[in-house]
This record gives sequence, structure tokens and C-alpha cells, in this order.
Amino acid sequence: MRRVSIREIRSALSHVEELLEREGEVIITRHGKPVARVLPVDRPRPIPSRRDLRQSMEPLPVPSEELVRRERDEG
Repeated sequence: MRRVSIREIRSALSHVEELLEREGEVIITRHGKPVARVLPVDRPRPIPSRRDLRQSMEPLPVPSEELVRRERDEG
């Protein structure tokens, strides 16, 4: 990851794809503070597994089928 000022990115705009290929990610700053993050489009993102998602969630205190039945009965 590389930090680049707005002035620098303007002058390097014609070479931004080379910069992204080399660095992978570029943070654009204004007066030293980050204002944008530029990432390559073709960077593959891992697809999270459903198992990991389910394991990261706390179980409901009441089973979902019971909640659905309650809503049906009330409506």
C-alpha cells in the first residue's frame, strides 16, 4: 500500500494502472489525511463460507420457526 497526495496522483494519472499493479492499493491524501482508497478491479475477493458466517452469529434465544408462527398468529 502506498500513500500519494492528490497532486502526485494527478501527475501520475496516466500511469495509475501500473502503480496499482505494483502497489496493489493506493491511499490518496489531502494535507496528509486520507481521502480515498484506490484498488484494482480484478483483485479477487475471497467468498466467505456460510458455515463461518453461521458460526460467527449468536444463536437466537427463540427458534426462528417459533417466531414465524407467532407473527402468523398475530397477523
